[in-house]
Amino acid sequence: MATGRDLARSALEAARAKAGARGTEPGVRKRPRTGGGVTGAGRQSPRRRRWSGARPDERDPQPLGRLASRIAVENGWNTRLTSGRVFSSWDRLVGDEVAEHAQPVSLKDGELTVRATSTAWATQLRLLQGQLIAKIAAQVGHGVVKRMRIQGPSAPSWRKGPRHVSGRGPRDTYG
Repeated sequence: MATGRDLARSALEAARAKAGARGTEPGVRKRPRTGGGVTGAGRQSPRRRRWSGARPDERDPQPLGRLASRIAVENGWNTRLTSGRVFSSWDRLVGDEVAEHAQPVSLKDGELTVRATSTAWATQLRLLQGQLIAKIAAQVGHGVVKRMRIQGPSAPSWRKGPRHVSGRGPRDTYG
């Protein structure tokens, strides 16, 4: 009666004989010399593996922030996102005291327009302009804000209603 060991030995000898007839050794696979992609019998070529190796690969799981920043760069959204960061984190960028008295209005071509609550604060912001640009550059990135345009509070308008007559306004009736 044949044991399991005898059956395994005879199967190995049969495989060796079959491989010898083909001219190859058993257990050694020949790889097809084709380009990337799927080969004839539905197998994948060696250049396109199904698994990732020991080193980092683009198919490995990536952190969400890295994927989002790559998508933003590919689609050209970087400038919009950085300007959005200036507006959304204004309090943190310039400090609570300055943020209480000044709000960003627009950011176009590196020029940040800021509206102050009073003319005194507008003057103060003009004096602090260099320091504020440096703070913003340190936290958001260099080149996002290159210069600042400081505006004081808007003056009251005497125009009331949809129609308007040109002239000097209320001073017209006094003289």
